[in-house]
Amino acid sequence: MRSILLHLHPARVKPSAIDFRRTFGLGGMAALLIVIQLFTGILLRFYYKPNPVEAYDSILFLKNDVLFGQFIRNIHHWSAVFLILISFLHFLRVFFTGAFRGHRTNNWIFGLILLFLVVFSNFTGYLLPWDQLAYWAITISTNIIGYFPLVGESLRKLLIGGNELNANTLLTFFTLHTAVLPLLIVLFSIYHFWKIRKAGGLLLSKESAGEESVPVMPNLIFKEFIVALVLLAVLFLLSALFNAPLLEKANPVYSMNPTKAPWYFAGLQELLMHFHPFFAAFVIPVGVIIFLAWLPFINYNDEPNGHWFVSAQGIKSAEATTKYAAAVTITGIILNEYLLNFELLLAPVPAFISNGLLPLLILCGFMAGFYKFYLKKRKLSKAELVQTVFVFIMVAFIVLTITGIFFRGKDMELTFPWNV
Repeated sequence: MRSILLHLHPARVKPSAIDFRRTFGLGGMAALLIVIQLFTGILLRFYYKPNPVEAYDSILFLKNDVLFGQFIRNIHHWSAVFLILISFLHFLRVFFTGAFRGHRTNNWIFGLILLFLVVFSNFTGYLLPWDQLAYWAITISTNIIGYFPLVGESLRKLLIGGNELNANTLLTFFTLHTAVLPLLIVLFSIYHFWKIRKAGGLLLSKESAGEESVPVMPNLIFKEFIVALVLLAVLFLLSALFNAPLLEKANPVYSMNPTKAPWYFAGLQELLMHFHPFFAAFVIPVGVIIFLAWLPFINYNDEPNGHWFVSAQGIKSAEATTKYAAAVTITGIILNEYLLNFELLLAPVPAFISNGLLPLLILCGFMAGFYKFYLKKRKLSKAELVQTVFVFIMVAFIVLTITGIFFRGKDMELTFPWNV
């Protein structure tokens, strides 16, 4: 066991690399959650029956008649939620410390793919209970695919095996969730961790270069063990107190109100409330994905230094961008909900322009104005400027997600969480 642990880590590490921080062990926690997902998923497979007639009843049997069945399902559910959140936090940590540039470029791309695989795995598992919540959430989500130009409707029908969710859909999602995606996640995770090891682990600041290395055993292994125990304790406590959601059996005739996509797609669904589907489902998401993939290939003027937010100047610009992006996004949501419906105000103009191109240009104008009147005066480096764009996108996405989850009630109207 000692040899295995030492093979996963270098023999010695810098003390600053193993200091307890708010982001300590995010990658290790994600790896542990993947293992928990695999183990609990195997246990659930013994009782689950992937067809619409028996799927819901098999969940009820697992819940009511199998010893610790509900607890295992709860662990599987909450570890899936934690995995997405921790993977996202890990993604933010890698970006804000600059650990995506230089010889770490390829691993950034593989990390993005791994993040998408984790989300897609959660998405395919969301349908398996075959209850009202799952059925209509997946219906909404797969309808979004139909907005892709040219091939959207064909892709949607290919994914769900018809015009609406059916037995083929459930079997496809079950196969992807229990066989294809776990294999891909494991393979990509192994490669991802191997590349991190080859790159020397965490990207440290130059100030740590003079530190004397310490043995990884027990200095790092002990801390990782403590973090793992804390994560397991929180996960088990949450699973003991809160059951995984399960409503009545899916009824294709009766839709829920409100009908919401899974929580990690709530931001995308909220975007559809304010933009033409072509822009909300295709142009903006694809543009963001291209931007994220392009980040490490930008010709920066300096080398990554391992400091959070690049520099003190970067911290100030990130704080200002966070406030500005949150204000612009919240204001835009409220104005579009109650005052500025461009599709109605500009009825003679095609919706593609009035509710798509026009609001996108207005948004870009706000970003350009923020750069001209604030960022330009600070004379930011290219790395600091790229960071501000990244922060703007992430803050807007988080605000849209929170709005979609907590502030959309009956008929998807804006309301307070306690009225939902």
